[in-house]
Amino acid sequence: MSSIIEKAVVALTAKIGGEGFDGSAKFVIDGEGSIVIDGSGVHAGDEDTDVTLTASAETFEAILAGEQNPTTAFMTGRLTVDGDMGTALRLSGVLV
Repeated sequence: MSSIIEKAVVALTAKIGGEGFDGSAKFVIDGEGSIVIDGSGVHAGDEDTDVTLTASAETFEAILAGEQNPTTAFMTGRLTVDGDMGTALRLSGVLV
């Protein structure tokens, strides 16, 4: 597992807290791997989810750091979304 994935799992766990997430989402970070967020929490993985969000490592790190709004990243093509847009919007609320 890459260090970016390891750091992202820790950061996302802190943002979500111990409650998990209602639904399932996967972040695919180009060239690094993927992270799954679901009712059990956050972990590195590649299973099927309700929505898949794909971005470069740079964009993903900026989103986690609060330097990049996820909606703006999507609107400018820096973040792609495949699947349930409602789940993506709920996740966006957790990230900001």
